[in-house]
Amino acid sequence: MNWEHLLALPATLLFVVAAALLLLALAAAAGGRRHWRGRRRLRASLALVLTLAWLVLALGSFTLGWSLRGYRKLVAEVPVVAIDARILSPQRWSLTLTWPDGSSRVVDVAGDAFRVEAIVLKWKLPALLAGAPPVYRLDRIDGRYDDARQEQEAPRTVIDFAPASGFDLLTLRKDLPGWLPEVDAVFGSGAFLPLVDRGHYEVTMMRTGALVARPDDATAQRMRELLR
Repeated sequence: MNWEHLLALPATLLFVVAAALLLLALAAAAGGRRHWRGRRRLRASLALVLTLAWLVLALGSFTLGWSLRGYRKLVAEVPVVAIDARILSPQRWSLTLTWPDGSSRVVDVAGDAFRVEAIVLKWKLPALLAGAPPVYRLDRIDGRYDDARQEQEAPRTVIDFAPASGFDLLTLRKDLPGWLPEVDAVFGSGAFLPLVDRGHYEVTMMRTGALVARPDDATAQRMRELLR
């Protein structure tokens, strides 16, 4: 089984499975109706049980697929988001976030640095033996002050990237842990770097689940000049 290809679109695949199971449930229900009309009560009862089983499996597949929206496979060091910074005023920044699929978003943060965090999910056996890679989702980005007192007292800015519905694999794991027995661990990973005007940063994730933030050469040079 090639998990690398299967997990490229995990939600879509699970939706397809859910649709197929729903069709099986409808077929079983139709058969049960025929048996009931033919006064074959035992067969009708068995068809009803089978219908309910297919419906439960379809609901489970759909729920897992819905909760996996926004997660990406993690098979090597992969790009998470690119960040371009522009200063608005002292300790106020406009950040343009660009995702690997080309979509982008502009957010404002306060502070001297940015911090980005992600949620990583790893699997248990037998999925691990089958080669199932971890998956991750970008969770949030916020401003970070160099001074600890400012961090406590100054305005905080946190941009949340959780699904609009508030329902995903993490909430499913917390609310219904018995539904996800193959999940080995859910943990967070973060990275931060100082902000400079016209700075460009690339945030990637290693296969271990560690986030890494890197400036380009011009940004690194401006960061060194600030430290002089």
